[in-house]
Amino acid sequence: MHPIISIKDVSKTYKSGVKALQPVSLDIMKGEIFALLGPNGAGKTTLINMTCGIVNLSSGTIVADGNDIIRDYKEARKKIGLVPQELHTDAFERVIDTVTFSRGLFGFAPNPAYIEKVLRDLSLWEKRNAKIMELSGGMKRRVMIAKALSHEPKILFLDEPSAGVDVELRRDMWEMVRNLRKSGVTIILTTHYIEEAEEMADRVGVINKGQLILVEEKTTLMRKLGKKQLTLELATPIDAVPDGLNGYHVELVDEGRQLVYSFDANAADTGIHGFLKRIGELGVDYKDLHTEQSSLEDIFVSLVHSK
Repeated sequence: MHPIISIKDVSKTYKSGVKALQPVSLDIMKGEIFALLGPNGAGKTTLINMTCGIVNLSSGTIVADGNDIIRDYKEARKKIGLVPQELHTDAFERVIDTVTFSRGLFGFAPNPAYIEKVLRDLSLWEKRNAKIMELSGGMKRRVMIAKALSHEPKILFLDEPSAGVDVELRRDMWEMVRNLRKSGVTIILTTHYIEEAEEMADRVGVINKGQLILVEEKTTLMRKLGKKQLTLELATPIDAVPDGLNGYHVELVDEGRQLVYSFDANAADTGIHGFLKRIGELGVDYKDLHTEQSSLEDIFVSLVHSK
């Protein structure tokens, strides 16, 4: 399978000398949902804007659905829809007019039936005659998505799509993204909401200080780097981890009410049997126990802090 986006040795250095992006190479496959994670200033938006032809490349090449984004800019840009972080649109325009106009900007013939479908899918049809200035922040975000979809792109970039929207709208957007993927649209999103990536992404890229430090399938990443924890709810709080547990990775938390043992769930010997046996030998009384897997957020934080 050929990638729908191929990024080769792409970097960005501004005239001031600031290196916003170190050389990055990345292939994104057709029909996948790719989540790009990283702290503020990591280079996520710079990479997206270069792929969309908004920011010039300092080096390298980007090909979108077979079109070089510099040599074949118009054809490449037709394939791409972009929902930026900022809400840029004409406040005095009606919803239906601004979405219809966006379709025409890319050279597509009018298609009222398609525009209606997009607006209905985004729960905007009832607001189609409202002016943008009359909408809530969440509804304005929906309009930005509708504009990005107006020309039926094969590739959709969502740059912090859930910023400033409520939980209900965020869930609606997740459902919309899944449906778009089912229709064959490739989706690349950046997000601060780690649960967004954990919920939807097929693959995850982690970028930090302008460097792409990891690209991995989400399930593989969580299996390789995720840890499990066994938590003992103690019958009586204690002041310190018992000396006899020095050989185990154990923490005392919740003001001495819990002992937390971390282990590699993929190891041949997790050490749980030996740990619980040792707990019994030391006379540590507990009333309950449970295990939990580290989240994608835990993994992300550990990766960024290790670089």
